[in-house]
Amino acid sequence: MKRYFYCLVLLCLFASCDRGGGLEPEYGTQALDEVSHGMIVLGERLNDPYTVENMQDAVASLYPTKGRTPLSPTNIYVRFLPRNNDEYDRLVTLGVEMIDHPLDYQIVQEGDYYHDPSLAEDTITWQYAVVDAKFQFPYGIRYEVIDECYIPEKDVYTRAGDGIDWAAVEQEAFRLTGNAALLEPLTRAGEEPVQPSGRITVLDDRLGEEVGLKGVKVAVNTFVKYAYGYTDSEGYYTIPRNYSSKIRYRIVFKNAKGFGLGVDYLLAPASASTLGKNPAEGVTLCIDRDSDRKLFTRAAVNNAAYDYFAMCESRTQPITSPPLNVRFWLFQKLGSSSAPMLQHGALVDEGAIADYLGTYKDLVKMLLPDITLGLRYCSDYASVYATTCHELAHASHFRQAGTGYWNKYIGYVLRSWASGMDVYGDGSGQDAGYCEVGEMWAYYLENLVWRDRYGEEYNAGTSWWFQPQILMRLDDRGLNRSMIFKALTSEVCTRALLADKLSALYPDSKNLIDQMFNEYSYE
Repeated sequence: MKRYFYCLVLLCLFASCDRGGGLEPEYGTQALDEVSHGMIVLGERLNDPYTVENMQDAVASLYPTKGRTPLSPTNIYVRFLPRNNDEYDRLVTLGVEMIDHPLDYQIVQEGDYYHDPSLAEDTITWQYAVVDAKFQFPYGIRYEVIDECYIPEKDVYTRAGDGIDWAAVEQEAFRLTGNAALLEPLTRAGEEPVQPSGRITVLDDRLGEEVGLKGVKVAVNTFVKYAYGYTDSEGYYTIPRNYSSKIRYRIVFKNAKGFGLGVDYLLAPASASTLGKNPAEGVTLCIDRDSDRKLFTRAAVNNAAYDYFAMCESRTQPITSPPLNVRFWLFQKLGSSSAPMLQHGALVDEGAIADYLGTYKDLVKMLLPDITLGLRYCSDYASVYATTCHELAHASHFRQAGTGYWNKYIGYVLRSWASGMDVYGDGSGQDAGYCEVGEMWAYYLENLVWRDRYGEEYNAGTSWWFQPQILMRLDDRGLNRSMIFKALTSEVCTRALLADKLSALYPDSKNLIDQMFNEYSYE
């Protein structure tokens, strides 16, 4: 399996937009001690306070007479082992919130991901979840029940006539299971547990403003008491569950808009940056380029993609959004980016490669990215933002033009690289027109986004042979992004065909279109 996987990794890295090459050390310093990368290192298994048995013992300890009434489970702590993408997606459809590491183990070293060492590296690892006690397990998907649990909810804390202080019961359960030292004291007497809330922002230093970290999942847990909420467009979040002690916080980059920032080379629904244990009241954080480098670039990519999807949905100038579940990989030491769209079938569904992969094709599509971002030269928020929008412009084009178009596009790029040229070639090779139209569009949109956001010209890509300034000048004269995008159909694979398509769509602007294309004709 690995040979198939790494072969396609090389393909997607070489099928890149040229923004330089080579390697260099990563930027920035780690601003938060708790942000660490690599695989999570687990310690010993802990005695979970929230099992039915442990909560029952805690009730009996504090309320000897009430403790005789048995508690019914509210939740089941379980792990699943999906065999393929379809099984994984079935669980997601059922509302199962899966985590790739157990919740009842000591974490010796935080990280981005975990893979069970008893399983092969190129298979899906065990996925841990806390489901409702009445959850109907789907037929055919392997699972193991770990514990039946009792997790008090808000109405349990506040309902009249119960006579049980459930916050105190939780504290007693921690004490009885030997976990009291792991948690800070509960809130002061008379106070109820709180829902964690706060704001997470990112500094756009070119604007000189803190902008909200948009649409990301903020997940928290103490043992199996797990919950999450999404940040809004200003970065504010509230976790819809009550806590009364320090809890573990993670930013999970699976966005509410549907895209995800995946972990390089490994199956994970999204990258996660762990913020460590913090008070139950919530975490408020500003991320800047002096923060942990991976956290900063993930935040900037996330915001660029969120804004891009919002732009696609604009009422005044809509364009086709990228496919659902677009997946990014971020590379800190590479200077080139690409939109190979592998998860959505480009290259992977092509006849020869599909035959080569055989039964592994679906797994490869699940593992591999749609967009790779080489961030070596991206030293600030603005440059990460612009690079992300460029590749998303390709993803929109892919969705409209189709996989056949994209395979010819990538084939030209790969042949140019193999012949010793840069990835764009010189415009003379077979299928060069696919690259010409694709890069004209992507650089045009990148420049447009920069100008709209920062109020200044950017002129990215204007020295290349495909000359995106043609589209920029048309935009200045009234043919907006929505109008231009409509011309990017599957048959438009050369500059001349693009000019013809625009003229057919907008006959009143034909003279202008001819003028712009003729002004930038090949020498």
